[in-house]
Amino acid sequence: MRREGPPGVAGGAAAVREPLRTEFEFELPRGFVDESGTVHRNGAMRLATARDELVPLRDVRVRENPAYLSVVLLGRVITRLGTLGSVHDGTVENMFASDLAFLQDFYRQINAEGHTRAAVACPHCAESFEVELAGSRLGES
Repeated sequence: MRREGPPGVAGGAAAVREPLRTEFEFELPRGFVDESGTVHRNGAMRLATARDELVPLRDVRVRENPAYLSVVLLGRVITRLGTLGSVHDGTVENMFASDLAFLQDFYRQINAEGHTRAAVACPHCAESFEVELAGSRLGES
């Protein structure tokens, strides 16, 4: 008796998997303005580790004001923003509120769901498809 593998896989060989994606690009709705007036909009965020979520809990600023947790956490996982040499909690602290909200949402998407695609349905024909959310701006598809 011959054993069959999953559909599309010859002879039961293991399916080739994509490598795990650990960094995701984004574009801020407004952009971070540095000391010289340069606006930085494009960046990247990496997946968070357990350590990334635990270390900020020891931060005095977070203990005094729990809302500061997302600022410290985002400062740890944003790997790149425009041409800035580094990104840290001080950078995030000086972002516009709309950019902070965008990054909090983006963090949830990539860490909870593992991707930045969303399943949607056309309101006219009800056909289902996926849209890429990474780097998109409000009102764009």
